[in-house]
Amino acid sequence: MDIEGFVRRSIKKEDEKSVQENLKNKILEYKNITPGKADEMAAAVIEEVKNTLEIEDCKDEFLKELIKYPESKVGMGEIGVGSRGEGDFFVHRKIAQIVSSVKSNALINPSAQDDGGVVKAELGSEDVYVTTAVDGIHSRLSEYPFLGGFHVARATLRDVCVMGADPVAMLSDLHLADDGDVGKLFDFTAGVCAVSELVNVPLVAGSTLRVGGDMVLGDRLVSAVGAVGVSKYPPTARKRAEAGDVILLTEGSGGGTITTTAIYHGMFDVVRETMNVSFIKASEAIFKAGLLPKVHAMTDVTNGGLRGDAHEIASTTGLGLTFHDNKIRALVNPKVLEMLEELDIDPLGVSIDSLMIIAPRDVALQVKKAISDAGVRIGEIGYVDKTGKSKLIKDGVEEELKPLFREAAYTKIKKIVGDIEPEDFNVMKEKVEKAALDAIDKKDKVVDMVRGVKR
Repeated sequence: MDIEGFVRRSIKKEDEKSVQENLKNKILEYKNITPGKADEMAAAVIEEVKNTLEIEDCKDEFLKELIKYPESKVGMGEIGVGSRGEGDFFVHRKIAQIVSSVKSNALINPSAQDDGGVVKAELGSEDVYVTTAVDGIHSRLSEYPFLGGFHVARATLRDVCVMGADPVAMLSDLHLADDGDVGKLFDFTAGVCAVSELVNVPLVAGSTLRVGGDMVLGDRLVSAVGAVGVSKYPPTARKRAEAGDVILLTEGSGGGTITTTAIYHGMFDVVRETMNVSFIKASEAIFKAGLLPKVHAMTDVTNGGLRGDAHEIASTTGLGLTFHDNKIRALVNPKVLEMLEELDIDPLGVSIDSLMIIAPRDVALQVKKAISDAGVRIGEIGYVDKTGKSKLIKDGVEEELKPLFREAAYTKIKKIVGDIEPEDFNVMKEKVEKAALDAIDKKDKVVDMVRGVKR
């Protein structure tokens, strides 16, 4: 529970005495302390929040703007951030817009909506491409730290691999709320290190803090793992796809999403299916066969499933992608597919953690052989064309392959929330767009101030 957030929401609507009493009772739900101590804590939080609210009366307009953030009046859940659908993609594009406003010299930055970012560096007389990526733990795996660490480590390594880089290091950012058992830190780290040992990529640095410091009660775990990779070749970014290319897919057994689905539906045997490093093995097979420079693009089927990835690739390249439904389903782990079908979850709308490769036909044949020889199933699922749309051929009928407002609902709570686009989605987008532009303007003002430039 965010006790600072509780006070901020309540202090303007209720009298201070009521807020303090309510907060004291909430603190006692979590803390084994005396009512008197809880009352002291509540009073301290209220005093601190009241002090911050005095900024509204500050005469320094620049300072007032610096401390406040540009409010969009649109909630994360409302627009579906983190739910890997249309709303999430839109917000990520706005984040990329802010990053791009810096006019940095990155080779691949967030505006490409790719799996990782890439910069080109010179090492002596040679060019070296450095790829970085970061992924957060699946929010529903807070109670299962080892699984959370294992799958987030795999995810960030995948993001480096699909950019055509060889992973060389990982780093971890770990946040556990105030009442969390320290053992969660160790279990999470052990999960990350299990992947580290399996693929021989060291965990070299990290940070460990409490979620919200003293202001958040409970035992929620929030964390991320980043990875760094290097390559002598330009990245296999989505924008390199060409009409006529073949689309390949490796077998997908899922990661954090499938693990969450299995645990929260009581289908625990499916969890074992996700515990592998097949994706990394497939990527290594391409590297070792010397095929990387010939491959046009690679991506992992994660964000919003194949629907989301296909949409993003088509949007980025202006090309079209045509897929065969039966060929895709044949490459989903049988136990995972059985679970998804039993629960009426669209396999094309969730993260199945397959490696998707786009390459000319002759190269695709070589890629299939290299990956098969490494012991990973792979098959051809479609092709790239010039239509500018993503299409799915199912039972002989062609339909447009569109991402939903949210990814396919894979838990009961997600089914209740739903995946239907809200009627005011366009209004929300306008508000979010304005907030992003305001953030860019604020950034520019601060940069000018630090540089001594008068506006």
